[in-house]
Amino acid sequence: MLAVTSIFLLGLNLGFRYLVRRILWIFPVLFAVSVITFSIMHAVPGGPFDAGGETGGIPLTPEVRANLMRKYNLDQPLHIQYISWVSNVIRGDFGYSFQHQSKTCQELIAQAWPVSVHLGSMALIVALTGGLLLGILAAVYQNTWIDYVASLTAVFSIVTPSFVVAVGLTVVFSLWLHLFETGGWNSPKDWVMPVIALSLGDMAVVARYTRSNMIEAIRADYVRTARAKGLTEFSVVVVHVFKNALIPLLTIAGPMMANLITGSFFIETIFRIPGLGRYFTTSVFARDYPMIMSTALLWSSLIVVIYVITDLMYALVDPRIRYRKD
Repeated sequence: MLAVTSIFLLGLNLGFRYLVRRILWIFPVLFAVSVITFSIMHAVPGGPFDAGGETGGIPLTPEVRANLMRKYNLDQPLHIQYISWVSNVIRGDFGYSFQHQSKTCQELIAQAWPVSVHLGSMALIVALTGGLLLGILAAVYQNTWIDYVASLTAVFSIVTPSFVVAVGLTVVFSLWLHLFETGGWNSPKDWVMPVIALSLGDMAVVARYTRSNMIEAIRADYVRTARAKGLTEFSVVVVHVFKNALIPLLTIAGPMMANLITGSFFIETIFRIPGLGRYFTTSVFARDYPMIMSTALLWSSLIVVIYVITDLMYALVDPRIRYRKD
């Protein structure tokens, strides 16, 4: 009921034509992603039942391999395999994993999905909180040592990939200082390094955008008017500057969420976190076609929906944008 009400309100504000067009845009994107993933997956040398693949390097007899290929329709032409996969997905059947043949892809995703959501949610909170705080401090104390330290930290975090940060944190805090375990997801203590490694880059981006937007807002006429009325600096910054500086941050919300999703592939693998990103990575090496396709489709759907919601929210909060004319 809440979802229907939200869509109705969006339609009233933006126009149903635009809303429907943005929603329909999702389907060709997912189709393109599935075709590209399927093509790359089969173009890579090796197969799931070759030596070194799903069997862990144990060679199979030609008869056993032929039976497995027939069981999973891998002996069919590629276009037949793809059409069969699409028809099964439409019916809600994503197939059985090659690595875990007793479990369906839906069962594995349901098992790993909460872990990835937990990791991503904590990383998002840290990125937004830390980024906003650094950006505000850098803008309010512009051209001081606080601004220089915050800017230097942001630049370092942006240019350093998350997996490099993860390795560095592991070496320093696990191998040298012995403060944290090298991996796992059993206690809140195990969450610290993965969350920091995943959130650091996005925190830096938020800090840079917040600083830039706040400096621009501080120089605006309405801020000078507020100060002339005798408002305290705290009221000026919080009520007038910060509120207007937040609107442009919506433009990076989509890319930031996408970065958190794709970055979790490396982070979950490095820290041995039993999430969906790690499942995807192990599936790629094992040529687990059903799991690869299911995970890629799920992540792509999530990213596309996030971009659409971000686009719609930006249209709602910024009255200067007139989508209705489109």
